[in-house]
Amino acid sequence: MPSIFTRIIRGEIPCWKIAEDDLFFAFLDIAPMAKGHTLVVPKQEIDKAFDLPSDLLGKWIVFAQPIAKAIERTFPCARCGVEIIGLDVPHAHMHLIPINSADDLNFTRPKLHLNDQEMRACQEQILSQLIEP
Repeated sequence: MPSIFTRIIRGEIPCWKIAEDDLFFAFLDIAPMAKGHTLVVPKQEIDKAFDLPSDLLGKWIVFAQPIAKAIERTFPCARCGVEIIGLDVPHAHMHLIPINSADDLNFTRPKLHLNDQEMRACQEQILSQLIEP
């Protein structure tokens, strides 16, 4: 059975897409830690990040770089934090989250509940700042 992320990539489940190429897909997290929280996933469904082929690992961070910079330009933060945890969905995924402290990456904290209008605004703001490397 395909993961929820594979189903999102295939267009079977709607998402707030940020970027896509032939190897990767980025979209807003529907239960964000902060406004702008974006997930970056390889299109190839592999459970653990470090099981990805080594050439794909390097390309993954390069794909995420302009998205992280757009997040930093869009939302007031000290930087864009990066987390790779992978316990909830068996499909490697990277979290890009605007942060001001390490505690902002504490996934046991309550998540935001944004409505469609707020999600669309986050998407549009990031897209307006997205500059290819």
